[in-house]
Formats: sequence, structure tokens, C-alpha cells
Amino acid sequence: MVVPSPSTATPAAEFPSFLSPRLDAADTAIIDGQQPSALALALDHTPALPPSIISPAFTPASTVPSTPAPIPVLSNTSSVDTAAGPPSSLPAVLPEVECVVRARIPTTSGTEIFLHLYKNNVDNKEHLAIVFGNSIRSKSLDRVRDDETEMDRMIRGAYVGRLYPGRQTSAADAAAVAALDAPTSTSKTTLVRIHSECYTGETAWSARCDCGEQLDEAARLMGKENHGIVVYLRQEGRGIGLSEKLKAYNLQDLGADTVTANLLLRHPADARSYSLATAILLDLGQKEIRLLTNNPDKIAAVEGKHREIRVVERVPMVPIAWRKDQGGIRSKEVEGYLKTKIERMGHMLDQPM
Repeated sequence: MVVPSPSTATPAAEFPSFLSPRLDAADTAIIDGQQPSALALALDHTPALPPSIISPAFTPASTVPSTPAPIPVLSNTSSVDTAAGPPSSLPAVLPEVECVVRARIPTTSGTEIFLHLYKNNVDNKEHLAIVFGNSIRSKSLDRVRDDETEMDRMIRGAYVGRLYPGRQTSAADAAAVAALDAPTSTSKTTLVRIHSECYTGETAWSARCDCGEQLDEAARLMGKENHGIVVYLRQEGRGIGLSEKLKAYNLQDLGADTVTANLLLRHPADARSYSLATAILLDLGQKEIRLLTNNPDKIAAVEGKHREIRVVERVPMVPIAWRKDQGGIRSKEVEGYLKTKIERMGHMLDQPM
């Protein structure tokens, strides 16, 4: 196999302006704030790789690269400062979303949820809303469709109350209403978590991140209130996809942190977009929310360019291992990951002494 010389490699200028530039060894050292590491030196002496085996120059087409500018947030309080204008990088028009089906899911914790599956006009992914309680409904799901029967409506989940054998109508009836759970006891604004898919943290028991723990904690808090929404977005690896994420893990084992690893693979530090979450929340009738997050970028992005949604309270997500409670994820990898999120991505967490 013929390895092209560095002079024949694709110039960085040919890549789109919204992509993070490919870094050389000196750049890597500057980003890390340290002397050139073994990783940086290796990059400096490694010949350019053939285009067929290097990471793609473009973030996958189904991903909308977006690292929105943060708005000021008071880290010592739960209130959000909205005096600043919305970030200019946010889309002016929200995506179109439609809930195509809803189903009741009894969970292993005893809580019941209603799983809403959405399609949209931005990508072909099946994004989800996990809804706790029976008082939150989707406008697009409830909308009457041409030529549909009552059975059609019940099958796609556009019914009131509960389904039971022999039910004939999607509208509320005495039996359906009687089978409803107890009304939601909380009078608080809806608690919301915007969660991006993480196969490694949620399924493969990874101790590199706290994503699975955050999802479980959000479910615990919403189940306790019997009210809340987890918007589950299919943007694995902060938007770069699972295969690129696994490459980033290998770079981390070679000495890079989670941000530098993405940049070395020619991806933004964070390629996620939250405009779909904003559109889904509006479809679910939410105008004011309490947001479970440590990420100021997420607050700005979920509110939207025109402040379609207002975050009235930020609810911090403190790692369980950092609390007085027993348990939580404990590993050198997750500690490095959280440290990077605080120091390089501006997450609002106070590291324990």
C-alpha cells in the first residue's frame, strides 16, 4: 500500500468552516496546556494516513453540528439569567416533529411511563419522549387523521385514559377514566431532562462517563413526582456516532481527554443540536420547564432562538459518587471525564475536595 506524503494530504482549507480543524502536535500541546505529550509527538512523526482509513472529514449527514454559545447562568442559585439575548448560532426555525405512536410501559421500578416516538423533517432517526404521569399529551398525536378509525387511534396511542379488552372508542369513557393513575400530586413546573443516547454508558456498563447514571437519576426524580419528561435524542457520542466515539476512546487511552479526542478526529468538541428537543417539548405543551442539567449550553439551546421555551429553574445533576451517599460510578476515567467537562466545557459542577 502506498502511503501519501504529508504534502499530498488533503489541505485543512478544503474542509467546511463549521468543522473543528485537524490539529498538529503543537496545537495539541497548546490545547492541553502542557508540554508536547507522547501522543502529540507520535502525531508529529506519523505519516499521513490514506483517505480510505482515516476518520471521515464530515460529521455524519444525519447530525447537525452545533455548539451553541452559553447564556449567563448563576451557578450558586437555581434561577437562570435571561437578560442576555439568545445565541446567534441557534436555528431561526424549529424542526417539524410528529408523534407517530405512544404506548404505556410498566417499568421495573413500579413507575409507569408513556413512551412517545417521534419522526421529524431533519433526520431519519426515531427520537423519543419518555413521559411520566398521565397529564401530559402530544398535540400531534391527538390530531385527527384522515380516514382513521377509532381502532386506528387506539393502536397508535391517541386515546384518553387506559386501554382495556373490548374498548371501542379513543375518547374518554367511564371505564377508561376510572383506570387512570392517581392525579399528579405536584404543582411544580414540569421537570425535564434532555438526554443524548449513550450506548456505552446505558447498555455496556461503561465507567468512562456518567450518562447511564444521569438517565437513571432523572427517572427516579420524575417517578417520585409522577410527572416529568425525558427527551431522548439519538445523537450518540455528542453527535459523532458510535464508531467515531469508540475511536475517541482509544485516543483517550493514548493520553487525550474527551474534548481533544474529538478534535483529533476532526469533529467539533460537541456536535449535538437541541432544536428537536425544543420542538418535542412544545408538542407536549411545555412552555416553562425545570431543566435537569449541568450544561449552560443546553439551557440556551433548549430555550431556542426566539425563547419558545423558558427554563425557569436549573436542577443540578451531582454525580452520586460525589455525594455523601454510597455508590455511584468510581473510576479514574469518569473522574477525568467530569474534570474535562468542568474545566474545558464549562459545566456547572463543584469538584469535591
